[in-house]
Amino acid sequence: MKFQPKASHFIDGEYVESAAGQAIEVIYPATGETIARLHAATPAVVEEALQSSKTAQQKWAAKTGTERGRILRRAAEILRARNYELSELETHNTGKPIQETLVADASAGADALEYFGGLAASMTGEYIPLANGDFAITVPEPLGVCVGIGAWNYPIQIACLKAAPALACGNAMIFKPSETTPLSALKLAEALMEAGAPKGVFNVVQGYGDVGATLVADRRVAKVSLTGSVPTGRRVYAAAAEGMKHVTMELGGKSPLIVFDDADLENSVSGAIIGNFFSSGQVCSNGTRVFVQKRIKTAFLERLSSRLAFAKIGDPMDPQVNFGPIVSQRQLEIVKTYIARGIAEGARLVHGGHQLARPGFYLEPTVFADVTDEMTIAREEIFGPVMSVLEFETEEEVIARANATEFGLAAGVFTGDLARAHRVAKKFEAGTCYINTYNAAPVEAPFGGSKLSGVGRENSKLALHHYTEMKTIYVSVNNLHAAY
Repeated sequence: MKFQPKASHFIDGEYVESAAGQAIEVIYPATGETIARLHAATPAVVEEALQSSKTAQQKWAAKTGTERGRILRRAAEILRARNYELSELETHNTGKPIQETLVADASAGADALEYFGGLAASMTGEYIPLANGDFAITVPEPLGVCVGIGAWNYPIQIACLKAAPALACGNAMIFKPSETTPLSALKLAEALMEAGAPKGVFNVVQGYGDVGATLVADRRVAKVSLTGSVPTGRRVYAAAAEGMKHVTMELGGKSPLIVFDDADLENSVSGAIIGNFFSSGQVCSNGTRVFVQKRIKTAFLERLSSRLAFAKIGDPMDPQVNFGPIVSQRQLEIVKTYIARGIAEGARLVHGGHQLARPGFYLEPTVFADVTDEMTIAREEIFGPVMSVLEFETEEEVIARANATEFGLAAGVFTGDLARAHRVAKKFEAGTCYINTYNAAPVEAPFGGSKLSGVGRENSKLALHHYTEMKTIYVSVNNLHAAY
């Protein structure tokens, strides 16, 4: 098979197989065919990864930030040089169109390696003058061994977003990809080794939830960074709390996107399309509750439907295709169940809603109108190409409804009134907010959620704080006086 890796795991600079581990079938979502077979890590393989990371981390931390940054930037250049082959791999692993993976996956991962590589040498403490000539200094120190647990929608990008700040700070990372999309993290491990990273600094172990649980619970692990669902996040967070480990949680959402009647119609429709149908709707920050002001609802729906008719669905390796299959049969069935519930609960299906009669896991981009706040499709994360359009009349009303959710990952507003745009954005209960745009996630800016949508931030300088612990050293130049 073309996409079969040398072995299932990458540990201590080498590919490692564990044929005794549970089988992992890698399926091409466009055809349903098996493109690779891997094995989950056995306890012995997990132990090998932990020992390797523990040893390598001490050597890696002893390097200067400049040295670590140079290696990360080299790895970035290696990913960029291989962008097409990595994009082809990611397309076959996820089903996302090559048109999309060429710009949003390995290349975005390279951006993260380059960005954090550039920051590695800038990590310094501060000098704090105290009374009578005494002083304190602060020293940012690496945490140690970090565990990254990835999601299946952006496999190599997520691996880079976790590995880059961790390694820049002098940590080692063991990365467990999603069992659905396990292939591309191995290529990142190769690139880091070629760039000069010490063996064991970035290890990849494959597996299901039990492998992740074993890693999270191990006393040698100091930090866990998860991208996944809220239920998974709860379990991982609770397990990490047992050992008082540092955590970053980038979880799910049911984000609102508000369109006021003074918004540019084409831009707001574009925002809704980007916020619902990019990656076939499989993006955690998607604005799947689209609140449209009453006066323009009909015009919005008409223009949306007319533009969706031009979505080119087909072979994701065709450069002209811009809408691909859902990642797996299981996820397809989940999304179809939500569509059926939307119809049963009285929502009006205005576009799509059907599985395509072809091999693979294809589902039309789907739009529901006349959706009310209590409907299941307006409350629960679907993680598929399903948009709910809700009507509103006043600013005060829509803000209250937008915030009436347990999630708080993202939110967006489209309006021609800049004062209102900032007023609404300030009132959103979400960690990542957009004005007249949606789903931008540059590495220079923080990304993360509030409420049940997460803990901590990825991207930006803030991520470095999540991978270091600040040590304070007090220095006295004076004689000490004790009571006795």
